[in-house]
Amino acid sequence: MNKSDLVAKIAEDNGLSKAVAEGTLNSIMNGVRESLKSGDSVTLVGFGTFSVSERAARTGRNPQTGKEIEIAAKNVVKFKAGKGLKELV
Repeated sequence: MNKSDLVAKIAEDNGLSKAVAEGTLNSIMNGVRESLKSGDSVTLVGFGTFSVSERAARTGRNPQTGKEIEIAAKNVVKFKAGKGLKELV
């Protein structure tokens, strides 16, 4: 399922136009982005939790040449599925 499929599903389930459903979905995604950008986690009970984790700098290896390279530290998004989602899947 991609974004347009999800928009169509939201519109169908709630009797909305696709434009309204897409606006709602975009608003939700922007809210999640802003929370993660500020370092907060987002918990959707029964679905899961999005959080930000810091990945430390490390030494990697170029697979083509075998030469060691330094990989910089960065923040990554993590998702932990909630109990309801785990049971469903």
